[in-house]
Amino acid sequence: MTTPEIPPMYRDLDFNGPLSDERAVRLIRSLGPLEGRHVVDVGCGWAELLLRTLAAEPDATGFGIDLDEANIRHGQDNAKERGLADRVELVAGDAGAWKGRPADVVFNVGSAHVWGGDPVVHTANALEALADLTKPGGRALFGECFWKRPPTDAEMAAMEVVPRDQYRSLPELVDFALSHGFRLYAVEEVTVDEWDVMENGNAKGWEDWLLENPDDPGADEIRARADGHRRFRLHGAREIMGFAYLTLIRV
Repeated sequence: MTTPEIPPMYRDLDFNGPLSDERAVRLIRSLGPLEGRHVVDVGCGWAELLLRTLAAEPDATGFGIDLDEANIRHGQDNAKERGLADRVELVAGDAGAWKGRPADVVFNVGSAHVWGGDPVVHTANALEALADLTKPGGRALFGECFWKRPPTDAEMAAMEVVPRDQYRSLPELVDFALSHGFRLYAVEEVTVDEWDVMENGNAKGWEDWLLENPDDPGADEIRARADGHRRFRLHGAREIMGFAYLTLIRV
């Protein structure tokens, strides 16, 4: 059976992560002066934060890479609509295999997995790559999950795809980042509201498809995926999984 293409989750979302407009403005400000800077987003999705960063500084340039071709096409369309296409290159490809020169500013937001390996080492792999990709004195924006408190066995059962050791507490996450050659410039924790906006947008993508395609041969598979994600969210992650944005200075 050919699995039907799920409608892009950006149908009802600005960002493909838990992020409000207000926080996005603060994060961009935390990157320091951007005049003449080159900003790289590794695992960029449809690159909304990258595009907003470039819109905030007319002399900055950008590059984003993501494996999802639909996301990249959406980002390219947005760049054209906003008059940014001449200052940003968005590429569909394996972000973890990409080898670029160290940049002034590097993003890896919710995409630690792009460098592969066991999920337990995703954070380490991402921070090692960010250290290599960021110029000394440059800034890295790293977005990653953390445990608000230790999960119970029942919560872990609802999140069966997540190893308990994949995430740390927030203080441990910050300390781990600093051990990879960074100083902390700022840290922000997302709110439950920001999580809900993202998760509701994702859920609507699944449910809208099911409403529009009730007799599709793949409907049962899509329904099972949506139900599994709902269990993950409401019986597991919602009370215990946080997400933090770390603005880091490469030393």
